[in-house]
Amino acid sequence: MSNVKTVYKKSEGLSDFHLSYCPGCTHGVIHKLVAESLVELDLLDRTIGISSVGCSALNYDFFSCDMQQAAHGRAPAVATGIKRVKKDAIIFTYQGDGDLASIGIAEAIHAAARGENITIVFVNNAIYGMTGGQMAPTTLPGQITTTSQNGRDPETQGLPLKISELMATIPGATYVERVSVHDPKHVFKAKKALKKAFEIQRDKKGFSLIEFISTCPVNWGMTPKGAVDWAVDNLIPYYPLGVYKDKTEGIE
Repeated sequence: MSNVKTVYKKSEGLSDFHLSYCPGCTHGVIHKLVAESLVELDLLDRTIGISSVGCSALNYDFFSCDMQQAAHGRAPAVATGIKRVKKDAIIFTYQGDGDLASIGIAEAIHAAARGENITIVFVNNAIYGMTGGQMAPTTLPGQITTTSQNGRDPETQGLPLKISELMATIPGATYVERVSVHDPKHVFKAKKALKKAFEIQRDKKGFSLIEFISTCPVNWGMTPKGAVDWAVDNLIPYYPLGVYKDKTEGIE
């Protein structure tokens, strides 16, 4: 008989598929938090996730709840349709900055404006990852990408969109928070925010969005550790962490 005691195992909310993400990418950490939150709240069996287009396009293989693939940017619209048919289901979208902040910005804004009782998981790594490292709406001023090889120029390309701040101005939104997963302390905070967002949906209190500051070592041209340091030194100062709206706590 073995005396080995299991002290940690993969969440039941994740399947046995190997993740397809690049080494050092924090999508895997975020997936883990989504899965653990749903299991711990006993919501997994009634959950339907919406896969976007981007690095996370294959996440219908990774989560063990029901999943639906959406066209590029349309995840909030698909989520709206499913939620209106299955009102007691827990519906979340999982979207990157290219998917949500660019082609899907209208769908996200109007889902919030209607106060749809869904949860958006928004991953901001300041670049288009899957398609080759192009400039995204969230790319920082001066940041080099394949389509801004001299760095993003605000005079010609505008300033980056701050999605959490934008969503917080929409009256229909209930809860908006920006988090990060760059160290254990912030991973725990991020999980707390996710669980609150799912609880708000469970209790039929409306629209929630959790924005994650993430990394893209390959397209940033950095090591995994260097990418984490760059995110802390550059992304978080431009995209400050914190609660931007919480109607349940009187934060407008």
